[in-house]
Amino acid sequence: MLTRRGAAYAGAAGLAALALSRLARPHAVNAATHPYEVTHTDAEWRKLLTPAQYEILREAGTERPFTSPLLAEHRAGTFACAGCDLSLFSSKTKFESGTGWPSFWAALPGAVDETDDRSFGMVRTAVSCHRCGGHLGHVFPDGPKPTGLRYCMNGLALRFVPAPAGAS
Repeated sequence: MLTRRGAAYAGAAGLAALALSRLARPHAVNAATHPYEVTHTDAEWRKLLTPAQYEILREAGTERPFTSPLLAEHRAGTFACAGCDLSLFSSKTKFESGTGWPSFWAALPGAVDETDDRSFGMVRTAVSCHRCGGHLGHVFPDGPKPTGLRYCMNGLALRFVPAPAGAS
C-alpha cells in the first residue's frame, strides 16, 4: 500500500533522477525555450528534403534499423543535420551500439535540444537539432563511458562531413 510519505519519496527520487540526467547533458536545452535560426514552410521543407528525411526530421519518424549507410562510417569528421548542416556529433564519439542506428556518446556543445517524448506508452528523451528543430532520434542512459549516454540517431537525419585531409 502506498502511503503519502512513500509517494512523496518516490516523487522526490524521480525529480532527483531527472535533474541528474540533465546534469549529465549540460549542453541540452528544451526545444521550446528558443526560436529556431533556420525555419521553412512545410512546402519548403518538402522541397529541401527527401520524403524519408522529411518523415524523420519534420514528423519525428524513425528509419528501419540497420539500413543507414552511416552505420559503417568510421572516418574522421563530423555528423551534421541533414536539414540545416549544423554540426551535431564528432566521429570521435561514435560507437557501435548494435542497435541498428548510428550511436554517439556525446553531442557537440549547443548542437542538440532534448524534450520528453511520451509516445508509444513510454517516456524517452527525444533529440532535435538546435538550429532547425529537426527530429534526430533519442538519447538513452545506457551508453559507454565517459558519459554513459547513447545518442541513437536516424542516419537519414544526418550528413557526414569528412575531416580535411591530414586532420585527426
